[in-house]
Amino acid sequence: MLAELERFLNYLAVERGSSGHTIAAYRNDLTTLTEFLANQHRPPPNWSGVGEQDIRAFLQDLDDRGYAASTRSRKIAASKSFFKYMKDEQIIDDNPLAEVRQPRSGQSLPKALSLDDVDQLLQTASNVNSAEDARDAAMVELMYAAGLRVSELVGLDLRDVDLDAGTVRTIGKGSRERIVPIYDAAVESVSEYVTFSRPSQVRPGNQRHQRPEYQRAANLRHTHALSLQKTQKPDQNALFLNRRGGRITRQAFWLRLNRLAIRAGISSKITPHMLRHSFATHLLHGGASLRHVQELLGHSSIATTQIYTHLTNEHVRNEYAKAHPRA
Repeated sequence: MLAELERFLNYLAVERGSSGHTIAAYRNDLTTLTEFLANQHRPPPNWSGVGEQDIRAFLQDLDDRGYAASTRSRKIAASKSFFKYMKDEQIIDDNPLAEVRQPRSGQSLPKALSLDDVDQLLQTASNVNSAEDARDAAMVELMYAAGLRVSELVGLDLRDVDLDAGTVRTIGKGSRERIVPIYDAAVESVSEYVTFSRPSQVRPGNQRHQRPEYQRAANLRHTHALSLQKTQKPDQNALFLNRRGGRITRQAFWLRLNRLAIRAGISSKITPHMLRHSFATHLLHGGASLRHVQELLGHSSIATTQIYTHLTNEHVRNEYAKAHPRA
């Protein structure tokens, strides 16, 4: 059963051009399904043996384990795509999910930081005492300046930031490229990091002179995810480095951002994506058009961007209540 799963993930990478993060999410969701089926009292011998009753039992198991509606919805969507693929490829005759409806997860409003919180966060980040502090300051400043996704931020190479033009180039979802302008303070922060701090983090010959047996082992570990091979970039080209000279990860940045928020005295729990939400919300508050914000965020549909109008409408109501004499 795992062979078909690997074929599907390979199909996503090669034919659909899905990103490494998308494929990792599919792998995680479909592994939940395969593990459940394997642990059944009478596990199906292959995917053709999976019936609607098995799927219903899987959905009940997700419910019993307390998964959020949004998580259940995502896992069902991944399973639907997988079984549709197997039906189209004639691996199975019947699709047990054909009549299964996806639960509505509900639309949650994105959480944005206030202008005061962003100012406090950036001010705290600017007090640097090490190369890592300078890197964190540049990352936070750049993420808020350009509204980047955290995967886009850590995936930047040196050549992607044009400090003279004041722009950053990134490849977003669906392999869509966009070039976003950044304000002067972000340019200065990145410039100072690249000029004075990043050189101390570069390690000579990083990942270039591995022993052959280590290199072969590394290659074997990556054969299951061709898309990751496509998107991997040499660490020496990475804009933001960790203390070992490798590309900083999303998880590492998340931890650093949380520590920074605590130092800044921000009481609410903060995530990297909140900086992107704050970027969009503050632009709309400032009078930017929805269409321009859509382009800056890299949304393929303006309907995705429209969720931010709920936040700006709330802002308008609050301003009305403060300003109107009869409110």
